[in-house]
Amino acid sequence: MRGAAAGLTALALTLAFPAASAGDTRPKGAPVSRPLYVTQAPIVMLKDLDSGAILFSRGADKRFAPASMAKVMTAYVVLDLIKKGELARDKQFTVSEATWKKWNGSTGGSTMFLRPNEKVSVDELLKGLITVSGNDAAAVLAVGIDGSEDAFAKRMNVVAAKIGMTSSRFGTPSGWPDGGITKVSAADLITLADRLIRDHPDGYSRYFSLPKLQHGKSPEGKPIIQPNRNPILGRFEGADGLKTGHTAEAGYCFLGSAKRNGRRLIMVVAGMSSEKARRDEAERLMKWGFEEWEGRELVPAGASLGRIDVGKGAIPAVATEAGIAVRMTVPKGYEGSYRAVMRTRAPIAAPLIRGTPVADLVVTPDGLPPQTTPLIAATDVAEGGVWARARTGFYRLTGL
Repeated sequence: MRGAAAGLTALALTLAFPAASAGDTRPKGAPVSRPLYVTQAPIVMLKDLDSGAILFSRGADKRFAPASMAKVMTAYVVLDLIKKGELARDKQFTVSEATWKKWNGSTGGSTMFLRPNEKVSVDELLKGLITVSGNDAAAVLAVGIDGSEDAFAKRMNVVAAKIGMTSSRFGTPSGWPDGGITKVSAADLITLADRLIRDHPDGYSRYFSLPKLQHGKSPEGKPIIQPNRNPILGRFEGADGLKTGHTAEAGYCFLGSAKRNGRRLIMVVAGMSSEKARRDEAERLMKWGFEEWEGRELVPAGASLGRIDVGKGAIPAVATEAGIAVRMTVPKGYEGSYRAVMRTRAPIAAPLIRGTPVADLVVTPDGLPPQTTPLIAATDVAEGGVWARARTGFYRLTGL
């Protein structure tokens, strides 16, 4: 009976998708002409978030020092604590004398110009962290949450591993040079951006596309206004966030995202020789991704896509749904077919929170690599008592 239940799930997925092109006579898996992209950048990666398709990749697994791009990890950790109710946006942290001495503008590096003993909200610190890449903001958040930057870095590593960043390690919340401890890969940065945008959409829209930050006053008493450091924000249609970085080792780097006509791309470039080269490469890569590829919607956001068994839960199975519209990314003018399957490791252990990723929808267009989109739990599932577990056992045996 267990096998029959799994078969029904696969059938439900098949019926949920539109039929393949009836006039397509090409053999399945036939090679497809991929759009050509030529670059001198040593590290480049471009992903379509909605489909999971990797449109271009070079040096994606090479580890390098991310500099201020590490602040995206810091932002993810803080947004996660806010989402869980463990930290409030209006919570205020005090800037200690030690933190100010270490990270004020006179020491070099980016700052939001915090003052010693100033009380600043988490909300304002997140704005300073992302908009102007404040090292002081990163330090105050870390010390306020965990007592020290080192303790917060340990938290960063735990969360990074949890969300699938397999080759990254963080030694500081700011990305300041730390003797080679902090290292990431382009693939991990793409994973981080993907998860941040999916897991914290409100936080992403609130903090990552501010055109400027006004905080602090100059010695003359004038307000300090700093522009956003994002090189394509306001220049490239649809660009809306993430971070730059620069180290002598990795050159000029950028983790960026843009959304056009409901389709979102995420990119990394690293190893560029100048700020201009970084900006030009980022714009050219994004333009290629939007103009040479197209996304075809297969499943609307919120659509149900079958059920997954739950272990030790109040109910035996949870419905899955598409958190965002699922699209298949293909070259412009593509005429092939595709196949789709839902993959998961069941049973999923209770408790579950609505919105938790519980499965992957893998769509494979003919002649192209598989494209993976996460599916989420449609409802909360609490831990079950003895009777609930007995009922689940009966369900496993009978499918009823």
